[in-house]
Parts: sequence; C-alpha cells; structure tokens
Amino acid sequence: MLRVSLREISAALKEGQVTPTELCQRCLSFIKATKFLNAYITIAEETALKQAEESEERYRRGQILGDLDGIPVAVKDNFNTAGIETTCASNMLKGYIPPYNATVVQKLLDQGAVLLGKTNLDEFAMGSGSTDGIFGPVRNPWSYSRQYRDKCVQNSHPEKEDSNWLITGGSSGGSAAAVSSFTCFAALGSDTGGSTRNPAAHCGVVGLKPTYGLISRHGLIPLVNSMDVPGILTRCVDDAAIVLGVLAGHDPKDSTTVQDPFKSFELTCFTDASKLCIGIPKEYHAPGLSSETLALWSKAADLFENAGAKVIEVSLPHTRYSVVCYHVLCTSEVASNMARFDGLEYGHRSSMDKSTEVMYAATRREGFNDVVRGRILSGNYFLLKQNYENYFIKAQKVRRLIAKDFVNVFHSGIDVLLTPTTLSDTIPYVEFIKEDNRTRSAQDDIFTQAANMAGLPAITVPTALSEKGLPVGLQFIGRAFQEQQLLTVAKWFEKQVKFPMIQLQGIMDHGHTVSHHQKSAFFS
Repeated sequence: MLRVSLREISAALKEGQVTPTELCQRCLSFIKATKFLNAYITIAEETALKQAEESEERYRRGQILGDLDGIPVAVKDNFNTAGIETTCASNMLKGYIPPYNATVVQKLLDQGAVLLGKTNLDEFAMGSGSTDGIFGPVRNPWSYSRQYRDKCVQNSHPEKEDSNWLITGGSSGGSAAAVSSFTCFAALGSDTGGSTRNPAAHCGVVGLKPTYGLISRHGLIPLVNSMDVPGILTRCVDDAAIVLGVLAGHDPKDSTTVQDPFKSFELTCFTDASKLCIGIPKEYHAPGLSSETLALWSKAADLFENAGAKVIEVSLPHTRYSVVCYHVLCTSEVASNMARFDGLEYGHRSSMDKSTEVMYAATRREGFNDVVRGRILSGNYFLLKQNYENYFIKAQKVRRLIAKDFVNVFHSGIDVLLTPTTLSDTIPYVEFIKEDNRTRSAQDDIFTQAANMAGLPAITVPTALSEKGLPVGLQFIGRAFQEQQLLTVAKWFEKQVKFPMIQLQGIMDHGHTVSHHQKSAFFS
C-alpha cells in the first residue's frame, strides 16, 4: 500500500480501501523500522494520529478538504511548525518550538495532509551530503536495496554497522530518504543551490525546485533569501504537480511571491514531440562528470530526438563562473541571516555572561558548527567596506550575466534544457567525508546552482541505475513560471525510462515486499 503514488493512495482513501488512521499507523511503523536511516529528527506521532482521526471523520461525513486529505507527509526541519520543535539540525535552535506554521506547512494542513514529522538535514541547510547536522548523517535507503547489495555488498543487514552505507546528498537528505523509503508520500525540502534536486537524484525520487516567487518562503528559516525556494520531493512527477498546486500562489506575508493567482493543472502526456525543442548546454559537460552519467545524458537526448523533438546544443557561457559567484553571494547572505542568532531573543544562549559581547561570542561558538561559522566569516569578509565592490557587487553582476544566458537560450526557441543533476551516483559516507564541506558543495551543486541564481524552475527525474545498482537522475530546467510545460516534459520522460522502484531488504515484512517495474530496455 505504501509503495503506490500519492494520486493512487488518494483514490484508495476516497474509495474506502484504507482509512487515514490505518495509513498513518502504517507509515509510523515504517519510520520506526527504518530508524537507522536517521531520516527524521522529530516524529510527531501523537499529532499525526490526531490529524488522521480528524481526516477519517471528514471522509465519513463526505467533507474532505482536497486530494491531500489523509495523506502522510514530512517536512524538512528548517520550516517552522507550530507546536513542533524546529531545529535546523543545529545546537543554536535545539529545543525551539515555533508559535506559527510556515505558509507551505499551513497550506498542506489546510488540505488535510497528515504531518508525520520533521526530517534531517545539514546544519542550517549548509551542505550537499546531509552529513553535518548535530543529529548525525542521513543514510541513503539505496544502501540497503537489493539492487545495490546484489552487486556491491554481500551478506549484510540494514541494522548492521558497516562502512558501505551511502550518503543521501543534501541538504534535504532526510526528506529524500523519507520519500524513498516509503515512510511518506511527499516531503518538503528547501532548495538554495540544489538542496532538493541533489538528494532526490541520489535517492531515486523526483525533486522539484519551482520558480523563485511561485511558492511562499514565509516560515522557511532563511539561508539565502534571494535564492531559497521550498522544494517538493515525491516518487513521481504527477505527485509533484499535485503538491505544487496546493503550495503555489501569492502570500501577503512574503512580498517576493508572485501577485498573479496560480491555477492548478493536471498533467497530460504529449503525443507530438515534434513541436518540442530541447537544449543541451555544452558547458554542463563538466570536469568530474562520470562516464555513466554522460552516457545516460546522451541517451536521453537521443530519446527525445527519436521521438521527433528538436535537440540542439546551446551555450550558457557564464556557467563556468557560477560556483565562485554562488559562494560569494551565498556566504554574504548567510552572514546577514545568521546575525539574528545572538542568544538574546530566542535559541541557544551561552552561560558565559561576563558581558554582552562575551555571551554573544560564546553563544555563536557553541551554537554553530564549523561549516556555519566558516560561511559567516567568509560572508563578512566579502561584505567589508574595502571588499564590497570587488566581491559582492561583482558577484551580483556575474549573477545577472548567468541569468541573461538563460534568457537568451529560451528566446532562441528552446523550451526546456536537459542536463545532469549530479556528477555521478552517490558514494559511501567514508569517501564523502574525505573532503571538506565547502569543496563537496562546490563539486556536487555544479549543475544545480545556476537555476537558483536565475530563479528558474528545475526538476530532477530518476533515470536509470548505475553499474553499482544506484540511481542516476537527469535535470530539466524550464522557463520562469512555466512549470506546466516543464512537468509535462518530465512526465513524458519518466514514462519512457521506467525507472525501477527500490527493493528494500530486511525492512519490509514478507507481505509488503516492494515490487518494481520492469527496467526499460533502452536504459539497460
């Protein structure tokens, strides 16, 4: 029952094949069974069961609130949730219980969704592995899949401590793992430079970053205000469209949201690809791109071309500067945003109180990890009066050039860009931590950062399994506010590749063994 799509489970609820309470209990039992993945920081069991009971009563009366009524969801732990601890995986906010819900959380609840809990992440969403939070790293469910273990790991058990478990990617790794391991049907992430798409690709799920301004950021604890976007993680493209329809639209509490009303849409599969023009950015053939990912990217382009679409190589010449540009802008805004955590208003407060300055410094030393402190220091350096013009202003100018590249490409007739999402499939934790957070983030977000700087919508779709039996995703980038076109193309692609569902070993009982679709011969 848990391996079906959000749309299918919604239909099952309406037909009375399962009740919201039964579904909630099943998901909660799966969360407990997969506790070793460390996907969740907080499990809101009591709240979730109460919400499920209320949903059940609405179904009984025939007064359901929408397609999400009774659907179990999870939320990344950097979105405020009223009455539920919100930590950002940091000592600075450990124990903090917000008095209000983020707008996106409230919209889910208004539709009757059941909030199971808060998912794990890199501290304050600063990272690409979901390994740097105070609650420990998130383990990729594919570490325990039959597909991976048959090829790479023999005679292992999920609960056994070993060195072969894989990272989820980050920073929304907890949300990606939660969806991938069937503990919920959709999850919220945040996406500043790829933090939804990166873990979605590594965990074999769909990750959508909407256009900047389409979804409210109110209640999302900010990292980089000018790039942050709430992200959506689901198991198929259709489900992402359903959640987008619930979340999108103007919010008077967020002045950056679009003023125009958003109309929900139902995705259809296009039958005539001849009117479609796919762009292949040559600059995305980056150093470090694995031969497997390159081959899949090429095959995907051929797939569109064979279906009648026009496939054209395009140039985004300023992409090569995106990593450096992103670093300057990201750390500058981080320095500004993190200034609010001073131990005075809320959050952690040091016991060292000889003076305000001592308490302030000690609070930030105790509350932030090395990664966060490092970004604060970098950002403050770039914002110094003598450096401001040479770093921050120059980076803003480069950002405009990066955005202009996309405008030029789309004005040339390109509908959607096709790129890799990550350099390769995921890697073991022991390999990942050999390099520092900054280096890893620069490497792992190389294909995703530019879309954030340009404010464009992008989606990663699981495409095939690597030789190691691990997911590889490809990314589609669309025109601003053209989510319907972007998701329609992504749905068509998803239907062609028939990505195999994860087969989890030793987690599900015999009666709920996860089946999988036949792998596409094209991508074999």
